[in-house]
Amino acid sequence: MLTRTNIGLKALQIGDITIATPLLLAPMAGHSNYALRHLCRELGGCGLVCTELISSNIVKNSRARALQRFDWRASERPVAAQLFGVDPVIVAEAARVVVDHGANIVDINMGCWVPKIAKKGGGAALLRDVKKATAVVAAVVEAVNAPVTVKVRSGFEDGVVTAVPFARAAEEAGAKAVAVHARFAGQGHGGAADWDVIAAVKDATLEMPIIGNGDVRSGADAARMLEETGCDGVMVGRAALGRPWLFRQIEVFLATGVELPEPSRAERARIALRHAQLTLETTNLPERTAILEMRGQISKYRLDEPGSRQVRNRLVRIESYTELESILHEVETASP
Repeated sequence: MLTRTNIGLKALQIGDITIATPLLLAPMAGHSNYALRHLCRELGGCGLVCTELISSNIVKNSRARALQRFDWRASERPVAAQLFGVDPVIVAEAARVVVDHGANIVDINMGCWVPKIAKKGGGAALLRDVKKATAVVAAVVEAVNAPVTVKVRSGFEDGVVTAVPFARAAEEAGAKAVAVHARFAGQGHGGAADWDVIAAVKDATLEMPIIGNGDVRSGADAARMLEETGCDGVMVGRAALGRPWLFRQIEVFLATGVELPEPSRAERARIALRHAQLTLETTNLPERTAILEMRGQISKYRLDEPGSRQVRNRLVRIESYTELESILHEVETASP
């Protein structure tokens, strides 16, 4: 069993910011709002959180729309704000805005594979041209007095690993950390993550932390990633959806080798209700929009009895908080 004696649970240093645990919540569109970020921190183990991706063009052209996604608060610091864009000047301008609004770290998205982003040259598509991608990083580094990080894929085209030369160039341009989702853009979330790419990026860079991402679903997975790749931190995305307690489980495993049990069904219902309450208390979105987003968020808490989908099927059709609250109370009172 891997324990602290051979892996370690070290603080992560990103520029001048110390992250207490090397465990990070990945930015995820439609999920990484304040409520999820706060809940992951509240339940323990999560060292750094990041906002959903924010369009640099929207920050430039429609400040009111952008502010709807500016939902970070002083209580969750340090917090990273993630931007995507293609034009170095526009991304740099957006970076200045998010830092002025209190973001501690600017993260540049070069990992999104979704066609509406990639077809415009943003997200993972930037990795087709390392020189252009590096120019974006350099512009943002020059623009803000805050650490700049980048989230990347292994590469844009299947089999063409551009994460390695890009990470080396990004470090030279002043980036303070790179997170590597070890899949190519065309894979989406399919197939197995190739952690050898994370190891290659770590070997190619000099001092900046490298954060591994992909297929970490437990403390044992995180320990194995740290050991096999030499990375400095672990980023968890989809595995934390409906499991915001996962970071605490990973933290305990890395420190002690002990695997904490999953919460009971009733406990999961209580945490899901807390998630919903936090959402409505803090969202900048219209209430109906927030409720619709909650359908996808709360339905991931695995609240059904084994073999059933009845609760999930009800949750994905909710129209109001009252309806959601009623369903969750039913689950809590019916479960041990």
